[in-house]
Amino acid sequence: MAEQSDVRRDGLKGRVLWALNELEKAGERGITSRQYPGVRLSDCIFKLRRAGFPIETIREAHDGPFPGSHGRYRLGSIEQSGGAS
Repeated sequence: MAEQSDVRRDGLKGRVLWALNELEKAGERGITSRQYPGVRLSDCIFKLRRAGFPIETIREAHDGPFPGSHGRYRLGSIEQSGGAS
């Protein structure tokens, strides 16, 4: 598993690589754009998925002055996604 992840990680840089590292650190808890104001997290997630990383989106409701919902992103296992793309 680590070897496949390292191979796909080679082409990543900047915020996309940063987002992958944050997903790995968060584990099952996942990450949300509410934690990182100013970061286009959805764009990073899009690019990671395009690179073959299995990322799950869980919709969560939130209150406050602008109630609505946001996505929580979690990194799945490479085996679940069928290996490197």
